[in-house]
Amino acid sequence: MKDKTVYIISGPTAVGKSVIAYYLAKRIRGEIINCDSIQLYRFMDIGSAKPSDNEMHKIKHHLYSIVNPDYNMTAATYQKLALRVIDDILERGKTPILCGGTGLYLNSIIYDMNFAGHQSDPARRKELEEMAERMGGEYMHKYLEALDPDSASRIHPNNTRKVVRAIEAYEYGNGIRNLSDCRLNPDYDFKFIALTMDRQWLYERINNRVLRLIKDGLVDEVRWLLEQGYSLENPSMKGIGYKEVVGYILGEYSLDDAKELIMKNTRHYAKRQLTWLRRYGNVKWIEIKRGESVGSIVDKILAISRSQTRDQR
Repeated sequence: MKDKTVYIISGPTAVGKSVIAYYLAKRIRGEIINCDSIQLYRFMDIGSAKPSDNEMHKIKHHLYSIVNPDYNMTAATYQKLALRVIDDILERGKTPILCGGTGLYLNSIIYDMNFAGHQSDPARRKELEEMAERMGGEYMHKYLEALDPDSASRIHPNNTRKVVRAIEAYEYGNGIRNLSDCRLNPDYDFKFIALTMDRQWLYERINNRVLRLIKDGLVDEVRWLLEQGYSLENPSMKGIGYKEVVGYILGEYSLDDAKELIMKNTRHYAKRQLTWLRRYGNVKWIEIKRGESVGSIVDKILAISRSQTRDQR
C-alpha cells in the first residue's frame, strides 16, 4: 500500500518551525512545502523570514516565492497547489512536510474542503470594499457579526479583507464552516505537530528576530517593493513587518517606533496562532525547552509518529 504520511509542522511565528522541518526532512527523506501566506511571494524574503538559499539547495522546498506581491492568493488556490505537490512527493517515494502557521491554508489541506461551489459577484464585492473604506473595519466586523456570528468569532476585527470575503460568502450561501462540520481529508495520514515554548522566551525570540530582520535589510527590501509599484493596496504588503516599515518610509513615525510596532504586532499574531491551533483535535503539542537541541525535538516528532502509527493498526 502506498505510504500516505504527511507531516505538518506548525506553531507560532519565531518558534523555530523552519529549522525543525529542515532537520526532520534530512532524517526521513522529506521535502518541505510552504504553509505561510507571505513566504509564497517573490521579493519578500527578509520580512517573511524564508529559509536560506543554502537550506533550499540541500533539501527540496516547494511553494516559496511562486507569485508576485500583487497576486491575491486564496485558500482555494493554495489548496490546489499544495495538494498537487503533496501527491507528487508521495509518488516519488518521499515524505511531504507541510511547514507554516497560516490557519486557513492548514484547514484547506487537513480537512476535506471543496471550494468548487464558491460564487462571487464582482459588483457586490466592490460595493462591500467601498463600504469598508467608508465605514471602517470595526463597522464591517459588526455587520458580519449580525449576519454570521460564528464566522465573525473566527476572524480578527482588523482583518477587513477576510471580513468582506466572509460577508460575501454568507450572502451566497458559502459561509465559513465550523471545523466540527468538516471531516478530515481521508486521502492522507497526517502527523500534525504544533510547537510551543514558554511565552516569555517566545516573545524574546520575536523581539530579537525583528532586530535581526532590520539589520539584514528589511527597510531596503520594503523600499524596493514600493519603488516597483507595490503598496498597501496589495494584501501581501499588509503582512506584519511590511506594513509597519511602509509607515516609517512614508514618515509617519521613527524607525524605533516601527521596530516596536512590528514586535507588538508579531506578539499578538503569535497569540492568535496558538489560539487557532488549539482548535484542532488531531494536533500533538511539543513544548521546546531552553537549551534543547533540534535533534531532540525531531526525535520527539518521530516518536509521536511511531506511536500514532501503532495506534492505527
